[in-house]
Amino acid sequence: MVIATQPTNSAHWDLETQIRETLDRQRQFFATGRTRDLEFRRDQLTKLRQAIQAKQDAIVAAVQQDLGRPEYEAYFELASIAEVDGALKNLTQWAKPQKAKLSIDQWPGSAWIEPQPLGVALIIGPWNYPFSLAISPLVGAIAAGNCAIVKPSEVAPATAAVVATLIRETFDPAFVAVFEGDAATSQALLANKFDHIFFTGGTAIGRIVMAAAAQHLTPVTLELGGKSPCFVTADANLAIAAKRIAWGKFLNAGQTCIAPDYLLVDRAVMPELLAQLRGAVTAFYGTDPAQSGDFGRIINDRQFDRLAALLESGKPFLGGQHNRADRYIAPTILTDVDWDSPVMADEIFGPILPMLPYDQLDQAIAQVNSRPKPLALYVFSENTQTQRYLLDRTSSGGACINETVMHVGCPSLPFGGVGDSGIGSYHGKASFDTFSHHRSVLKKATWLDLDWRYAPYAQKVGLIKKLLGMG
Repeated sequence: MVIATQPTNSAHWDLETQIRETLDRQRQFFATGRTRDLEFRRDQLTKLRQAIQAKQDAIVAAVQQDLGRPEYEAYFELASIAEVDGALKNLTQWAKPQKAKLSIDQWPGSAWIEPQPLGVALIIGPWNYPFSLAISPLVGAIAAGNCAIVKPSEVAPATAAVVATLIRETFDPAFVAVFEGDAATSQALLANKFDHIFFTGGTAIGRIVMAAAAQHLTPVTLELGGKSPCFVTADANLAIAAKRIAWGKFLNAGQTCIAPDYLLVDRAVMPELLAQLRGAVTAFYGTDPAQSGDFGRIINDRQFDRLAALLESGKPFLGGQHNRADRYIAPTILTDVDWDSPVMADEIFGPILPMLPYDQLDQAIAQVNSRPKPLALYVFSENTQTQRYLLDRTSSGGACINETVMHVGCPSLPFGGVGDSGIGSYHGKASFDTFSHHRSVLKKATWLDLDWRYAPYAQKVGLIKKLLGMG
């Protein structure tokens, strides 16, 4: 492998020069063809797995430092190992060319579709799951045979430092490199031409990333967010619904892109669901969640101030307490909320759960459909017809029936958004496909050469009409 030096933060070395030289080294290394070799990819994935395993304590500690997350939830960041294991197990099958059928006019010959690496990918990670959402896309990029540059989020500085150290200690930067820094670093990276850009973050920044990519006609995967609705119908198992909703919403203090953003509840069962939610939150975090070691904190003061203002959007049935010094906002359920309330304007991304009753399910569906398409949609109902009815009349990146959030942990399910909630998908084979170009190949025999396509055409019009099914 080409030996290179990782980018440094030396003041005398201009950032743009660092980026340009790193890109040049990666393009040179990609051109050698080494990354096309499956054994090379397996070796790099194995090294990544070993590095994650070796640094698990540092990863967990960094996430706890950045987000105040309980240790148990901090271990969710290590889900990247499962992505690595899946890639190692299935890489041969994923990379195998797929045969394609030929129409009779193409005989004799054969056809197939072969996945090819794209080249050099840029991966920009978010702050809410700052390790796993930077590393999991990298798994797909490596598995597909690409070089990559990773930009971890500066909003989670402790984790960004761990990500940077892990990459620098594990990979030759001619293959995988890392750049730390703020928005200016991201902008400097985006000014360059990549072969794919993978971004996880908010919709507003996603638009900026897409605009920058358009300057180079670079394909993008945008993992964004949105206001993910959760329907609770009259026939739902309310005890189970309450536990699963409370867990999915208040996990990571609500800072999860697929957390239930708001509840749409049949008015007839709203009192009982509220009681069940109170019981679930108390069972999870006690009567004073501020003292619980199992409830996280808000990432920074800016996000805290934004969320604290949203508490005024309704009446706190539960929670509402907040402490800026500790960046603590209690698990909160708001009632007396309407569609025009400030809390319903944008993705909440915090531990505040508005509840809106409905009298007619179709009216609730219409309200959801009048807004940007969400990243997730949740349905709690015991009626299979109602479940199907809701799925057929809504659009979202993903969905769960009688569950929240857990679809993100199914490697066989592509994860991604639709419309404003994102472009493209990943996880499992979808990650491999995202970072691959699927080239179509036609191979023709030379022992027979039918002349139906060659001029002169005068005697062949009837034949072409027949071939086209025109009679």
